[in-house]
Amino acid sequence: MHDVIDITVAPLSPACGAEVSGVDLTRPLSETQVRAIKEAWGKHLVLVFRGQKLSQDDQLRFASYFGDLGSRKKAPEALRNRTEGLAQDHEKVLLVSNIKVDGVPIGAFGEGEFWFHIDSGYSPKPYKYTFLYALELPSTGGNTMFSNMYKAYEAVPQALKERLKGRKALHIHEYNRARQANHLGDISGIPHHAHPVFITHPDTGGKTLFVDRLMTTRIEGMSEAESSAILEQLYDIGERREFIFEHVWQLGDFLMWDNRCTIHARTDFPKEERRLLRRCTVEGEPLFE
Repeated sequence: MHDVIDITVAPLSPACGAEVSGVDLTRPLSETQVRAIKEAWGKHLVLVFRGQKLSQDDQLRFASYFGDLGSRKKAPEALRNRTEGLAQDHEKVLLVSNIKVDGVPIGAFGEGEFWFHIDSGYSPKPYKYTFLYALELPSTGGNTMFSNMYKAYEAVPQALKERLKGRKALHIHEYNRARQANHLGDISGIPHHAHPVFITHPDTGGKTLFVDRLMTTRIEGMSEAESSAILEQLYDIGERREFIFEHVWQLGDFLMWDNRCTIHARTDFPKEERRLLRRCTVEGEPLFE
């Protein structure tokens, strides 16, 4: 087995992201290797492993080094037709794909642009980590952009930080990809949860901005107008170009990111071309300011 000294970590952008090489994810890893990967992850937030040939079992084994595997969230009955895919046969795996068989999607969330979001930010315990592996890719587009929310938190003006201290924001999941969720009206049948606007990362102790354009819909205890204006300002800070690493996928790429200190988005790609990625996650915990 490789010793840890073989692992190299090369930063991919000033914002976040690093490429890890010298590790074969099809083989069980030593504690030393896992520790080295964790250390790099804490520093770079998003890790990229290239040229991997991973089975579903390989992917799940690797992810399980970092915590309990997350279960795929099921859509409520009313939204169900939009999300469950034909080929989703493992409760710990989500296929992100636009591929259809006889007109029926094999996976979920597969088409077009996807606004910045936090995976399962709408649930009481958002996933800690997400792992994504590229199986089929379009000729162009479908890039994944990651924004460093530690940097975003630092960039929030001090007066606004004071004003938002102790405030929570409501996250709603309507199973859209490029339209903000709507909190007006009855949301009881739609997945939703309020989290602090600023959270302390449970492992690093760093403060991060925990809002995203797709699912964060209002700041509690504020008027509609005030909440909207402030959220717009926070989205803009979180999406500043200098905080973003944009990953251009290659076949065999395996990505892992920390969902508590990054938001991510997908760029558009040609509708008629196939795209298939396999996702798994690690369960999270309640988040606190």
